[in-house]
Amino acid sequence: MVLGTTSGAGKSWLTTALCRWYARQGLKVAPFKAQNMSNNARVVPGLEGAPGEIGSAQYFQALAARTLPEVRMNPVLLKPEHDCGSQVVVWGQVREDLRAVPWRQRSEALWPHARRALDELMAENDVVVIEGAGSPAEINLHASDYVNMRTALHAQAACLLVTDIDRGGAFAHLYGTHQLLPPDERALIRGFVLNRFRGDARLLSPGPEQLQALTGVPTLGVLPMWRGHGLPEEDGVFDDAPTGQASAPDLTRVAVIAYPRLSNLDEFQPLRNTQGVRLSWARHPRDLAGVDWVILPGSKHTRADLAWLRDTSLDRAITRHAQAGGAVLGVCGGLQMLGTHIDDLTGVEGGASGTDQGLGLLPLRTRFEADKRLSLTRARFADAADASDAAGAQGAPSPWSALAGVGVQGYEIHHGQTEAGSMAQAILFDESGHALGWRQGSVLGVYLHGLFEDTAAMRALFGQCAPDLDATLDGLADFVGQHLGQPALMALLHAAPHPD
Repeated sequence: MVLGTTSGAGKSWLTTALCRWYARQGLKVAPFKAQNMSNNARVVPGLEGAPGEIGSAQYFQALAARTLPEVRMNPVLLKPEHDCGSQVVVWGQVREDLRAVPWRQRSEALWPHARRALDELMAENDVVVIEGAGSPAEINLHASDYVNMRTALHAQAACLLVTDIDRGGAFAHLYGTHQLLPPDERALIRGFVLNRFRGDARLLSPGPEQLQALTGVPTLGVLPMWRGHGLPEEDGVFDDAPTGQASAPDLTRVAVIAYPRLSNLDEFQPLRNTQGVRLSWARHPRDLAGVDWVILPGSKHTRADLAWLRDTSLDRAITRHAQAGGAVLGVCGGLQMLGTHIDDLTGVEGGASGTDQGLGLLPLRTRFEADKRLSLTRARFADAADASDAAGAQGAPSPWSALAGVGVQGYEIHHGQTEAGSMAQAILFDESGHALGWRQGSVLGVYLHGLFEDTAAMRALFGQCAPDLDATLDGLADFVGQHLGQPALMALLHAAPHPD
């Protein structure tokens, strides 16, 4: 089990790397996180064949483990809708009856679901690599926290405690976390890991030795800072520095709007890894200056994020960009914002009911319904002969023209049902002929997540593919193998030696 002294310490990243490392030893491996809180989610096989959703981190961890992602790997997912409320997903499905249950009472109701999933995965695999959440030593939450040490005790897991040394205070974080745990939980900590270190690790001495003298726990490894490892960040826009060379020839400058409740950001990781693309995050109108593409990503609260666009004047900046012939792409919630109206007449998004006016860049109207659509979807863009290839306002060809006739696959997660006006041009269709995307000039809106993860779409748009995900996962395994070492990693699979 990978625990952290804080959120953002590197738990998800290290768990993913360990999944691949143990899988490469010929072991049958599965990831597990009892409860994730994230708006980055993926559609995977659920109970009785129905699709469900899990946190994106567990999706990538399953791929690292060379196994099929499924809902047992993340049996509880909380998707924040506003500062004081989250949608509750259990076994991949929304549970409206649990939304209003007090937090501590809800945890006790959710633990049996998590325990069942963990027991099943442990029975079916050689190794289960478990990810914790936040810190395991929050004394005000400890009694009702089932994601960390209750899970660790139930599994009798060999626990690693990782800290972000780049933040400072790493040894104090490790010692304080260790000491705040009760003795039976403290006994499960088998090693400390210092993450994101810059410099010569020998200069840390005698800190690791002093920490072991105080706790009895060795520091198993020091992981150097590695910003370009290629894996999406679990906690949204963590490293929001632009990627790509600012002056590279034929550069495509892409700005993703970073509104407060943005979701599914991991699907843009291939753009971060692709040569010739400069990806940046936009929170102010000035951030759109000089960009070629503007992307409105998914949102867990579309109406609130649309209001934020207006509060920041980004709505006007996006409209000006589109009117000048600049490419605009809306994905799921972003598509809904590009339309004329959004109706949430029963408060499906968790806020007040009502209707909002959209940006009006596509002739679409969206209505939120209680049932959520979850689907792994194959789709195809219309051939050029079947769809008008209108240029932007300045006569420049739209980049979306390159997608004509291209077959793609991805996933859908949305409550919204969208109706197209008479002037709407549907250009993306699923296998049953249902429209999933509409275009007007240089503006494209799609319900399909994962466009940039699709090889055919990337070749059409950029003439190349992003670096191979499997190679990225192998690189993570190589990294932890080098810095933690095979003997230490294999020793974690065996019971801790009893003290003399």
